Parts: sequence; structure tokens; C-alpha cells
Amino acid sequence: MLNENLGIIDLKSALDDIKERFPRLQDDDLFVLWFLRAFITDKEEFAAEAIVDGAGDKGIDAIIIDDNAKAVFVVQGKHREQLMQKTESRADVLALAEVASRMFEKDEKEFKNYVASMDAHAAAKVKKARQRLKERGYKLWLNFLTLGKVSTSVRNDATSLLKAMKSPVVIDFIDGKRAMLILRDYLDGVAPPIPSLELEMENSAQVRVNGISQRYDDANKIECWVFSMRGDKIAELFQHAGIRLFARNVRGFLGETTAINKGMEKTLGKEPDRFFYYNNGVTILCDEAEGRKRDGKDFLQVGNPQVINGQQTTRTLSNNIGEAAKASVLVKVIRVERGHGDARGFDTLVSRIVAGTNWQNAIRASDLMSNDRIQIELERALRKIGYAYLRKRQTKGEAKEAHGGKHFRYVKKEEFAQAVAACEIDPILARTAKEKLFSEEYYKRVFPNSDPNFYLPRYLLAREVFRLAKQKNKTDAKWLVLNYVWSKLSPHITKKTSTERFRILMEKHDPDLRAPLVKAIERILVTAGKFFQENKGIGDDRVDMPTFFKSKRSSTKQFNVFWNDNPAETKKLEPHIRRLVAAINEP
Repeated sequence: MLNENLGIIDLKSALDDIKERFPRLQDDDLFVLWFLRAFITDKEEFAAEAIVDGAGDKGIDAIIIDDNAKAVFVVQGKHREQLMQKTESRADVLALAEVASRMFEKDEKEFKNYVASMDAHAAAKVKKARQRLKERGYKLWLNFLTLGKVSTSVRNDATSLLKAMKSPVVIDFIDGKRAMLILRDYLDGVAPPIPSLELEMENSAQVRVNGISQRYDDANKIECWVFSMRGDKIAELFQHAGIRLFARNVRGFLGETTAINKGMEKTLGKEPDRFFYYNNGVTILCDEAEGRKRDGKDFLQVGNPQVINGQQTTRTLSNNIGEAAKASVLVKVIRVERGHGDARGFDTLVSRIVAGTNWQNAIRASDLMSNDRIQIELERALRKIGYAYLRKRQTKGEAKEAHGGKHFRYVKKEEFAQAVAACEIDPILARTAKEKLFSEEYYKRVFPNSDPNFYLPRYLLAREVFRLAKQKNKTDAKWLVLNYVWSKLSPHITKKTSTERFRILMEKHDPDLRAPLVKAIERILVTAGKFFQENKGIGDDRVDMPTFFKSKRSSTKQFNVFWNDNPAETKKLEPHIRRLVAAINEP
């Protein structure tokens, strides 16, 4: 019950977030909108436009026409307060099934009568959907969505009704249990999922394959297949599914210029027949898998697939499609049974598979945290206020493409980590051990929440300190200076309102804030220089500035002692701090 309650709480949080952008929608419509965004489309505005909430909607809550997929999606949603408690009525389920018969209605007069009582917006959508189905041969997907449950007998009745129509239509039941799985993927950044892909097993005159390796682990409920595929067939997976195929991967595409990717291109060009032996292969995680035969070929049909190792291989093959057809690739498919309870076991398994299989391009500690829930929530929250948060290593071009080419301020998670660590933990650690900040020892201290107003004040302050340190030729002191100026500033921005105001003023380069801030930072930089001169040592004990500011001689404790021993320095700094605080607190 505890895990179910947490799921409902997470869903409510997601719906509240959507309601901020679509305040007119009621709970049922918000639930349907969330489902459309989580399961069918990655474009929220497109999903919102699909909502049908007028009178006489005939049990239709949303209609999406996907011209790329050549499909029409019709959704009926039932938002319930408790998970898997309410059993949905046969009449409601069959009302959705009835939509299909109306969509494929041959008698135009009957169809006109059907839409006559509908709201104009709903009627227009139904007419357009019918045109796609009848004139262009699109497939109809009916989605009955509920946090409750649908009995087996009702499911069977609805399915039988549709089969009797002999039309291209499928009904999909998303009950509370399955909705929680979709929610988990949504919160994990895997939304919308890829419903299904066909993996064509290699078998040709040049390469003979005598069956595949299949293994089932009854203790862990994990099934695995190992086989080979032609390189161009691997490439087609990406060309069909796009970057969603790599949502659970800990990195983005690293570009064509990395040593590994250049090596793969060279192999494809000069000896593609040996690609199989040189390459680590591709690992695919999925929810469902079923072997099939067609036209004398063997396939593995996989549901909700994710490439968790082999993105660089897949993307390189796609960029060299002609040569890829001559290459073979080792493929490992892992199907994991997923319940709707505690997700930690699944997340841990995925992380360990990623760490264990990605050995061609080294995995960093920061990579392994890129799909952490905090990182995903932070990315979403930052996007709303104009920041593109790069939680994965990837090329600049891919980052821009992922954010729709819009004008965003780009920031890396490593930059946030270093800014927080310098302000809150230890400036020497922030400077010298960036990857250590993503270790178990420090990660929760560096990333305690997903509130942008926790990270951005520290990050924006760091940028200003670094700019001035470079200007004053004191870049080695910048981390210590950042720590000290934050220690003077932070007691005055503890409230949410003052923190947000400081962030906004920094973004606007507000002159009333900027002038005293620049003076304060410049004053601390000067004092840091004096601190170095007094403590750099003499003779064999003497160190240069870079070494000094990496050593314990420049600890925050020692710097504070230096300030206390030099009251004149404090006296020079205090007026700037007072003006700075006044600018932040000004009504």
C-alpha cells in the first residue's frame, strides 16, 4: 500500500505541474493530457490540443492524429482517487469500443447523426480522424485509461466486438498497475516510450547462424537473447525511433571525432566483415519480447525497447548506412519483468548493466547519475524558466536538437555540482575532484533537491566570480573567493522569495545588484592575493599560486583566520555587502 500511495502522490505532483500550464483543465482531462504526453507524444501543446472536453463527446476524451505513424489514437480516461480499487463498468468500456464502429461507419448519414450532438471541436476531430482511417488507411488505437481496473470478461467483450468489425483497430487497456509503470518511465525521462520494434536476426549466404542463445533466470525473472544482426538493420532502429531509443542511456552521442567512433568508421570502410569481432555490440533492455517468423526470416519483437549500451555503435552505423550493410553486430536483449512496486531494484539493475557493458568509451561517475530522478526533475524544472540542462554528455549539436533549437541558457550538471560544492562543502574539492562530487559520498549533498532556485544563485554567482577573477588575473583563487562571497551573501537569501529575487536580478544584470556585487568580489580577490603572498612559504617550502590554491594552505578555515587577523580588509568589504543585501531585499 505504501508504494501505491507514493505512486498516487507522484502522479498528483505530475498533474499539478501540468495544471500550472493548463489551469482550465479538470482532473480527468489533466490525467488524459499526462497520458498523451507520457505515452503517445513528446509535444505537450500537441497533446493539449487533442483534449476533447465538450458536451456530447460520446466517451471520447482525446483524439490524436499521428501522420508520421499513420495512426489515430482515441483515449477515454478515468481518474480515480485510489489505485486498482474501482472496477470500470462494462458500458463505459464498450462505449469506447463503439467509437471504432462509428469511425468506420459506411453510411454517411448515420455518421452525421453520430456527430450531430457533439461539441463542434470534438466533431471536427472525429471527422478528420475518420477521413484518415477511411481514405488513407490509418490504424485506429483505442486507449481505455484508468487508475482503477478492467475485468477480464469486459476486456474480452470489447476485443471480440472489435475483431468482428474486421477493421484496422486495436484496443489497449491501461489500468492502474500499468499506469504506474508508465508514470515511472515518465519520471525517468523515458516518455513517450517506443511501443515496439522488430529485431531481424542475421542469416545470409555469407553468414550462417544456427539458432540463437536464449536464457531465462527464474530467480530474478529475467530473460535474455543473444544473436547477431546486420549493421544496416541496427541503423534502421535509430532511423525509425530516433533519440528516444537511448533515453535510458547514460550519455548522448559523443560525436564522430572521438577515437572510438572514428575507429568504428574506419573498420566499416576498410574491413566491415570484421566489425563483429572488434565491436562490443548493442545491449537492449525491454519489457516484452516474442520470437516471430515471416517471409523465411526470424525476428524478435520487443516492447518498450531501450538501447542501454551501444548508442555510439548504433549512431555510427546510421551515419554510414552503406557500409553498415556489410557488417554484423552482436546483440543482447534483456527482458525484465517490472512490477508497480519499488523501482529501486530495476534502476539498480539497469545502472549495473550500463556500467558493466560500456567499456569501449569509459563511464564516469557523473554519467551514471545522469538518469537519476533528481537530474530528470531538475531538467524539466529548468526548462520552464529558460535553461537547457545538460544532464548527459553529448555533442553541442545534439543538445540543441534535443531542446528544439529554441533560445535557452545552456548549463551542464557538472557546473552546478562544482558551484554547489564550492559554496557549501569545500572549494578545493570543487576544483580538483569534479567526478568525486557524483560519488555516493557527496552526491546527495551536492544535489539535495530539484529546485532551480537552489542551484542557479550559486551557479550565477560562480560565473560572475570566474569572470572577474580572469579579468584580474587571479583565476587560481576563484573557487576560494566564490566560497567566501557566498558565505557573506547566503545568510540574507535564505527565504524562497529572496533566493528567487537574487536569481532573477542576476539574470537581468540588474545594475543596483551588480555594482556592489562586482565591488565585493573584486575586494575579496585582492584580499585573496594578499593571503597567498603571506602564506606561500619561503625557500624550499615556497609554492606558486596554482599549487597554493589547490593545497590545504588555502583552506576556508585559514582564509577566515586571515580575514579576522586583518580587520581593515573586513572594513573595506562591509559597505559593498550592505548595498548588495539592500538590493536583494528592496521591495
